[in-house]
This record gives sequence, C-alpha cells and structure tokens, in this order.
Amino acid sequence: MPEHLTLEQLHSGLPHIQQSPRDEGVLKAIVIRPKTDERSQLAYCELSLEGGVHGDNWALGCWKSLPDGSPHPDVQIAITNSRAIDLIAGDSGRWALAGDNLYVDFDLSEENLPAGQQLAIGEVVLEVTEIPHNGCRKFSDRFGGDALKFVNSSVGKELHLRGIYARVVKSGIVRVGDEIRKLTAT
Repeated sequence: MPEHLTLEQLHSGLPHIQQSPRDEGVLKAIVIRPKTDERSQLAYCELSLEGGVHGDNWALGCWKSLPDGSPHPDVQIAITNSRAIDLIAGDSGRWALAGDNLYVDFDLSEENLPAGQQLAIGEVVLEVTEIPHNGCRKFSDRFGGDALKFVNSSVGKELHLRGIYARVVKSGIVRVGDEIRKLTAT
C-alpha cells in the first residue's frame, strides 16, 4: 500500500498543476471501467453520444440517471488533470484508480473551462457540463483523507482538481497523445 501525501505535500504541488496548458494540451491516458472497481487502460477508444466512452459502464447505468432510467448525458465523460492525479496518486500506474476516463495535461479550472465550453480531442468534440465532480469515500480510500480534503477544498473546486464532467457533442475516436484544445464559440 503506497503512502498517501499530506495536505501540506499536496499543496506544495499546486504551482506545477497551475502551469497546465490553457488552450492546447495532450491526452495522456484513457481508462474505462467495464465493471465496478475494474479498470482497463486503452491506447484509443471510441466516444459517442449514445455510448459515452465505449466499454465504460456509464452506458449500463450510472450514479446519475434521467427520469426514464437511462444514464445522464451530463456525466458521460469524466476528465481529470494528469498533473493533479500524478501528484495525488504518486505513480502513473495508480492513475486509473481515480476512475476517470480521460487524463489530460490541460487546465481544467472553472476560469479556463466554464460549463458550456467545447473541447476538441482527436475526432471528438466534448462540452463541459455544470455537474460538479467531487471527491468521495472511494477517492479517500484510494488516495487518503488529505487528498479528499485537497480536491474538495475551495481551491480544489476552483481548479477542478477532482476533474470535470463532459458530454459528447460529436462522436469519434480519441487516442493517447491526441491534442486537446478549446473551441471558440461560433
């Protein structure tokens, strides 16, 4: 079991996270959750309006659903900052434990990516949604109580250190190494 960082150690890593690219970054990892507590890392993956991240259990039913029972599209894709999870996890081999789908070297802060902002990754276009992505008991169990306090703090929420949710606007394929960039409103 790896040693978890203290709140002080986590805060000392903020400057590196805050240097994440604001307009163009890189997709560093893709993870699907075929079943609860299962993780698979992929080199590429299809994302669609109907299926979210193909192979992920979102489409089979998730924690947030529509009145008809179908999975809520505003939580289709979970995106996290690779610098933040690298600090919190301590090793890239533990990133997938966070349970996010796309791990990006990109500024996910509220200031940089407000709800409604569209992003292009590979062939895909995503739109940031309003639903907050907060740390939970499982996150605390995997990365420590101080990591949970860190991501759920006022600074953590402003920078979206736990990540963001997005919905698919244009389906296609994403690959590790693809550029992620903000799209301007038309």
